[in-house]
Amino acid sequence: MIVKFFKITSLFIGIYLLSTLIIVSTFILINPASSAFMLNADTENLLNVFIPNSILHGWASYGNISAYSKLAVIASEDQTFKDHFGFDLKQIGKAWHDKERGRRVRGASTISMQVAKNIFLYEDKNFIRKGLEAYYTLVLETLWSKKRILEVYLNTAQFGENVFGVQAAAEDFFNREPSRLTIRQAATLAAVLPNPVRFSAVRPSRYIVFRRGNIIRQMYLIGWKNYLDEL
Repeated sequence: MIVKFFKITSLFIGIYLLSTLIIVSTFILINPASSAFMLNADTENLLNVFIPNSILHGWASYGNISAYSKLAVIASEDQTFKDHFGFDLKQIGKAWHDKERGRRVRGASTISMQVAKNIFLYEDKNFIRKGLEAYYTLVLETLWSKKRILEVYLNTAQFGENVFGVQAAAEDFFNREPSRLTIRQAATLAAVLPNPVRFSAVRPSRYIVFRRGNIIRQMYLIGWKNYLDEL
């Protein structure tokens, strides 16, 4: 009975792993139409009569996204992006150390981890979700290029209430294509990423202006456009 149980369990796990590999491989060439957070926003909009508008989302290819936008999110979210294999072990160690000492825990999610969560998973925080996030992160890093991971991230990240992706953000906030975003505009979008519903890229608070300036400085410190050449 136990042997049969393990055989059935192994079969289901094998089918799941194979199916996930096929799905992730498909997205190498096919752009994801949505994300878990977009679907959640759509659901909330349908249930809330006071938010009648649907989400704003478009897709911009890697070559049609400003280099400033690419550098800004890397400088803000994941400066070791080009070097790690999905996980920033140094930041994870710092986060664990802060938690052990009862300090405010800083986020240690890399861009790859955020793409895994945004595209394939759900919002709840639990051990199962974190385990799946780690699995999908490893699969993404194995099958996708760094440029593809960055492209999908910029097209699925939330930049405002009901505004997802750099295409929609550039058009709605700055009335221009994402390829024409200035360094200040790109850094402003990156600055609101920790909480795009609370913070505004159109009317940046003093805190966001401060973050923007720091992000621009970090863009130079990580190597400017030479950083992107190494992806």
